[in-house]
Amino acid sequence: MEKAPNRPDLLRALAGEAVKPAPVWFMRQAGRYLPEYRGLRKQARSFLEFCYTPELAIEATMQPMRRFAFDASIIFSDILVLPHALGQKVWFVEGEGPRLDPLTHPGRLSFEGFDEHLAPVYEAVRGVRAILPPDKALLGFCGAPWTLATYMIAGRGGLDQWPARTFAAREPDKMAALIDIVVEAAIRHLVAQIEAGADAVQIFDSWASALDEKAFARWSIEPIARIVGGVRAQAPGVPIIGFPRGAGFGYAEFVKRTGVDAVSLDWTVPMSAAKALQRKGVCVQGNLDPARLKEGGQQLDVAVRRIAKSLGDGPFVFNLGHGISLETPPDNVTRAIDVLKASAA
Repeated sequence: MEKAPNRPDLLRALAGEAVKPAPVWFMRQAGRYLPEYRGLRKQARSFLEFCYTPELAIEATMQPMRRFAFDASIIFSDILVLPHALGQKVWFVEGEGPRLDPLTHPGRLSFEGFDEHLAPVYEAVRGVRAILPPDKALLGFCGAPWTLATYMIAGRGGLDQWPARTFAAREPDKMAALIDIVVEAAIRHLVAQIEAGADAVQIFDSWASALDEKAFARWSIEPIARIVGGVRAQAPGVPIIGFPRGAGFGYAEFVKRTGVDAVSLDWTVPMSAAKALQRKGVCVQGNLDPARLKEGGQQLDVAVRRIAKSLGDGPFVFNLGHGISLETPPDNVTRAIDVLKASAA
């Protein structure tokens, strides 16, 4: 099939084409592993101020695009801007991660000022799209309702998501009310990013692995399906990628029931399972272990070639199974992309 002029390879893959070499971008490709990012970060007093300062967010987004041969960029922001925009207190502790005032009742949240609060994010999207080459795709994103709920209830990440799991078991009606609010917020946020210039969007359910089968269907699949439907109603034709990290045998059901255009796979997913999804016409994305990228060397080359050989004939986007580790040498990113591109020669 002849390539349309300047049509990003990422969008071709998400539309079901087998693109060679496979388009590549990495989760957290803008971040602390880059020395230029660390210098830029010093210009803001806090991480949230950094995210809400369009010129800084634009520069952070563009840094990896200048350094590496990525086929797509993802806007520099954070999933926790949504609870922050809904009125929950959010801050970041250096070296420890995000903190929130734990939420006990969804009635404390409000959409008052929601769009104005997030306006700097959309300004950054417009700014990146204005300077990004037309053959490079721009991704917007949001956190999935379950993952955001885990932070909103516990006030932090980790803890095996025990606070959110017990809250859902003890107060399912309150959890449903919270999920409903976050679904609406996610739809509004994704559509606004698309209107500002995002070519595709990704929904991160980073803590899907904490859910049992029934809870996964109720708190991950069903809300994301509603988000997909809501976004498509307002922005038809824009590709949506889902990432239910750690879903294991649930990946296929997730794709079937949410209706996402592509699914991002963590590094534990076997190639046989990824191929089975491809045979059903699903574009798969992933799934290099970030630890292999961090360590580099010949083992990295072997891992990249194995994934490219296994999945390169179907609709496929090369990526990591999660975000780049801050300890990753930038040269290893260059090496991985070079090996990927060479593997299609």
